[in-house]
Amino acid sequence: MTLSESTFREENAEAQAEVPRKERFTIHELVEEFDITSRTLRFYEEKGLLNPTRRGLDRIYSRRDRARLKLVLMGKSVGFSLEDVRHMLDLYDLGDGQATQLRVALQRFEEKLAELDRKRRDLDHAYAELSHARDVVRGRLARQQK
Repeated sequence: MTLSESTFREENAEAQAEVPRKERFTIHELVEEFDITSRTLRFYEEKGLLNPTRRGLDRIYSRRDRARLKLVLMGKSVGFSLEDVRHMLDLYDLGDGQATQLRVALQRFEEKLAELDRKRRDLDHAYAELSHARDVVRGRLARQQK
């Protein structure tokens, strides 16, 4: 799952749809929907990222839990730590219309992009060095085989 314009459009379309939305989800439904394990869900719960209610031994996840899970998985897929994701998600509860959450998220996204740019440059440099070394070794082998 990636952060993309279509992901945010999809969430907005769901919010505006007149079709009644499901309010509660079982662990099995979320496991199937997001292709993760139940152990992963329990781990996110232990870390305070999700807060399902309990009905006996069953965990019941709310739409909020589902949305948080989706954001956790997106954040994880682009390299954010769970602590970073939790910090951004917890800002939602400030009651300022998400302004703080959006500003912090934007700042974190820009920082992550800068980090990825540095890694890309380092990787490009390493690739060039290794390609050059490979070419030198090929040349030596070719001269030895003549």
